[in-house]
Amino acid sequence: MPGCKVFTISILGGCAGHGSGFRLRTLSNTHKTSKLKPVMERNGFMSTVTVASNTATPRRIASADQLRYSLLFALASQAASESQRLAQSLASETLKYINPRRFEARSLEEALMAVPDLETVPFKILRREEDYEIRKVQSYYVAEATMPGNTGFDFYGSSQAFNVLAAYLFGKNKKREEMEMTTPVFVQKTQTDGEKMDMTTPVVTKQERDQGKWKMSFVLPSKYGEDLPLPDNSSVRIKLIQEKIVAVATFSGFVTDKEVRIRESKLRAAVSKDPQVHVKEGASVEIAQYNPPFTLPFMRRNELSLEVEWNKDYTR
Repeated sequence: MPGCKVFTISILGGCAGHGSGFRLRTLSNTHKTSKLKPVMERNGFMSTVTVASNTATPRRIASADQLRYSLLFALASQAASESQRLAQSLASETLKYINPRRFEARSLEEALMAVPDLETVPFKILRREEDYEIRKVQSYYVAEATMPGNTGFDFYGSSQAFNVLAAYLFGKNKKREEMEMTTPVFVQKTQTDGEKMDMTTPVVTKQERDQGKWKMSFVLPSKYGEDLPLPDNSSVRIKLIQEKIVAVATFSGFVTDKEVRIRESKLRAAVSKDPQVHVKEGASVEIAQYNPPFTLPFMRRNELSLEVEWNKDYTR
């Protein structure tokens, strides 16, 4: 057989004056044999047993086509594994929207509302009134960006700010880390009273660059604490929202600037009659939107809130 060696064992027969012994020879076999079998040779008093022995077969060199097929198979396996991972992730995220979480309803309108089962801002309801409720909101971190334009809910401005914040959340940060989605998305108008200077004549108010504009905020996952990835985009700011008391009114449908003005006016009027709290001086209205754009209007949950303070003469 190709690549075989032949081991020859010589047996010296016993005769007068000679002892018995063994002699081992190795012969190369260069011709093909169909099967292995002992070969006996007679040479005078010498009996020779020849046994063919296999050695390692020379390694075959893979052809270019075989290498291509191996590479394609490896790439296909990797793609299939990645697709399976993405499919599992998508299924998990989809379930959060298919099986939504519901708040305690005070009306039929609220009963129809549903929000995705995502991490949200931690709060405690302190009291409920007919048109609003008072909440104690715990501190949390947000990523915020200023919206272009002077309105809070036009499609262009909302899309621009949303895309910038979503890019940060999904990996455009210094750690290249993808973070989980949370809810709600906050939209708030910046303070309008500016920074007051020392009393002079006349009284001067310094206008901030973003004064009178709207900003959008994403709630950041609580698991990071203070150790949040820094954004690549300088227009994204990380901010700690301190614990606060807020008055909240809930409504469904799509949010418009006109709707916000009407509902803010109603909430301020209702809180002004509250014997326990009052709207904090300089407080800006804040809108929380819990649902993705494809949610039906009557199932959407929106909240309009104003920061409030306890009245001095109220004993808690």
